[in-house]
Amino acid sequence: MTVAKRIDGKAKAAEFAASITRETATLLDEHGIRPGLAVVIIGEDPASQVYVRNKKRTAESCGFHSVQHKLAEDVSQTDVLQLIDNLNNDDAIHGILVQLPLPGHLDEQAITQAIEPSKDVDGFHFVNIGKLTAGHTSDAFVPCTPAGCMLMIEDELGNDLSGKSAVVIGRSNIVGKPMAALLLQVNATVTVTHSRTKDLPQVVAAADIIIAAVGRPEMVKADWVKPGAIIIDVGINRVEKTINGETKMGLTGDVDFDDVSTVAGAVTPVPGGVGPMTITMLMANTLRSARLAAGLEG
Repeated sequence: MTVAKRIDGKAKAAEFAASITRETATLLDEHGIRPGLAVVIIGEDPASQVYVRNKKRTAESCGFHSVQHKLAEDVSQTDVLQLIDNLNNDDAIHGILVQLPLPGHLDEQAITQAIEPSKDVDGFHFVNIGKLTAGHTSDAFVPCTPAGCMLMIEDELGNDLSGKSAVVIGRSNIVGKPMAALLLQVNATVTVTHSRTKDLPQVVAAADIIIAAVGRPEMVKADWVKPGAIIIDVGINRVEKTINGETKMGLTGDVDFDDVSTVAGAVTPVPGGVGPMTITMLMANTLRSARLAAGLEG
């Protein structure tokens, strides 16, 4: 029985974070610049609290100036936009991130688009989306999860995917669409699938590279997978798991890891795959923003 290579996102992220820490120290030493990251969190969503803590801890360990703004669940749109305006005009801040999802009374689009594109380290501003789609990424920010996925794919297959077919399952603005744009830039032949796609398993089974980002636990099975395919599992689903006879809530991906491991060439686990890379790419974008602001890149 074939056992797929387990792509260790945690180890890759740690290695990349170490290089970011070194570059940050050099930037401070040679130019007196410390990358600054401001994270805005609204309300008390438990998952968001965990993500924000992880981002703050990673930013501090990389040597960044790290700022956190906690706002009440019932904060007004005006107050959020005022905070973003203040951060846009703060020279010590190079990256601004508003943790999603937002409480229902706030306009997510108005808030994410209020962030200055040069500080939009999440890559959600329409200016950055447009540059990515057009292939002009020298001074643009790519969304962190797709950027991390690309690094893991390139580790396995190199940075020219000519002749490779890639299927993206999911068409979200955060993962699916930017992922397709990145794959096209490195010459992959890309198919974007979604809930309306006919014969989805058959479409996926033709792919050399599968990116699953749809939010359905263990949907992708071994019979969906071409032998030797590379699988990147972006899904994070909270499900009940029985461990040593005890039922607990646990995390699982959109891919049935054990099942596909009998066929695939390499696959990311959940947890420990894409997640750690996403946070590290946020740090990479913030460092790059600081360098761009200082005229050291671009």
